Amino acid sequence: MSIYGDYIKSVIRTVPDWPQPGVNFRDITPLLQNSAAFRKLIDSFVHRYQEMRLDTIAAIDARGFIIGAPLAYELNCSFVPVRKKGKLPFKTLSETYKLEYGESAVELHADAFERGARILVVDDLVATGGTMLAAAKLIRRSGGEVVETATIIDLPELGGSQKIRDDGYDLFAVCSFTEDE
Repeated sequence: MSIYGDYIKSVIRTVPDWPQPGVNFRDITPLLQNSAAFRKLIDSFVHRYQEMRLDTIAAIDARGFIIGAPLAYELNCSFVPVRKKGKLPFKTLSETYKLEYGESAVELHADAFERGARILVVDDLVATGGTMLAAAKLIRRSGGEVVETATIIDLPELGGSQKIRDDGYDLFAVCSFTEDE
């Protein structure tokens, strides 16, 4: 957790029973609307990664873009969007992953990275880990080296962060929530 983790967590809104009964949705909108909180959020990532040699920030569609773009700017890295299938106009590489009911896929441009580029993968939240793992596998397939994965929120009880670690990737989360918080 970051030095601002408790503060960031206090600004995130929990919406019970959305999008379906029994789900506690973690809404980052208040975090984005609060300029001091948003600055502390980006600073949390900058402080973590400013000494690490990174070439690229790869951000996952769509809320990962909110973190990834300012972080790439602050760290003087390139920015690569990892998009939902069918959103990129050039030759792409794709990685499919399982959802609770079906499958989805993420893509990136085939020429997104130079071989051996050191890449940080960012998203807003890790729940089951499927999207983050698919993005990391896609980056590895493209010749990039995933240095770490990072997120604002970890929901460890859903098992995603453990799956990510079990697959050999480090995960940094600014804060985490249990189901009863």
